[in-house]
Amino acid sequence: MTRDPRPIDAVAPLRISFVGGGTDFPHWYVEHVGVVLSATIDHFVRVRLTPRDDREVVVRSLDLDELVRYHLDERPVYDGVMDLAKAAIERAGVHTGLELQIRSEAPPGSGLGGSSALVTAVVAALAMLEGRSLTARQLVEVSYVIEREDLGISGGWQDQYAAAFGGINLFEFSAAGVAVTPVGIAAETRRTLERNLLLCYTGYVRRHVGLIDRQIAFAREGREDTRLGLKRLSEMAYEMRDALEDDDPESVGVMLRQAFEAKKLMNPHIAEHTPIEAMLGAAQAAGAAGGKICGAGGGGYLLIYAEPEVQPAVRRELEQLGGQMAPLRFHGEGVRAFRGEATWAPAG
Repeated sequence: MTRDPRPIDAVAPLRISFVGGGTDFPHWYVEHVGVVLSATIDHFVRVRLTPRDDREVVVRSLDLDELVRYHLDERPVYDGVMDLAKAAIERAGVHTGLELQIRSEAPPGSGLGGSSALVTAVVAALAMLEGRSLTARQLVEVSYVIEREDLGISGGWQDQYAAAFGGINLFEFSAAGVAVTPVGIAAETRRTLERNLLLCYTGYVRRHVGLIDRQIAFAREGREDTRLGLKRLSEMAYEMRDALEDDDPESVGVMLRQAFEAKKLMNPHIAEHTPIEAMLGAAQAAGAAGGKICGAGGGGYLLIYAEPEVQPAVRRELEQLGGQMAPLRFHGEGVRAFRGEATWAPAG
């Protein structure tokens, strides 16, 4: 059988987590319900997979300028260079060589779920290559195993679910499973959110600072503030969902501020040695209703709610502190892969 030589392009969206990040970890939701409210946005990880006629694997990051080559007859070496892609290829068990080009619109550790989006996009491209059908939940499971088990990267489940399902969703995590509920937002409320939400890159990314491991340790040690912070974050996910469905987007700004305080209660180290609190304080002094860090902390992106009339002042203050503003629009679809006129998407 002749293998189709045409390239496969896969695209997975990044996400913003409004509230609830950290409650999607097994150490919390096995005994409690973890709840995350998130939305995929028009920032993406893009993957191009091109089959080869030999058994060599070539993986290239176009934005990080990294290149890896190895032979399929040899196990890949996980040395910190393109490990996510290597682990996804290894788990897929492909029988022919391939070239993989990767481009991400956010740096690793930026808090927008980029690592999971990358894995999800690679898994989707490999599934299309091998002619495999996966449901969205199966895609999540495979991507989670690659990150958390094959590579031992600490983290929760929300990023894989966001990349696979797409849209604005409430994710409820428990020992019984995961419920995925799309949030019903009116068109005008959606437009108001897109108009009033600002995404700001702090100029720093989280690298090897152990914030997630600390959070897990705090919870397992029974630290009371961590428990209270996690409980409050779960509650706020429902409260913010209700505000959005009740066409009350103006409440989001204050809730983002409260979510940041709850996140600090959960883990007091999330803003240490970073400009995060100074930038959030400057934004609020300039008129923003509130904001929070995206992801586990330690750097990355800020999500800020500001009415249009104060946005020029907010932007100016953030840029003076080294912030880099990025456009934000919601994106309603999860991961997709394309080859010619054919499209691969999670089944069901």
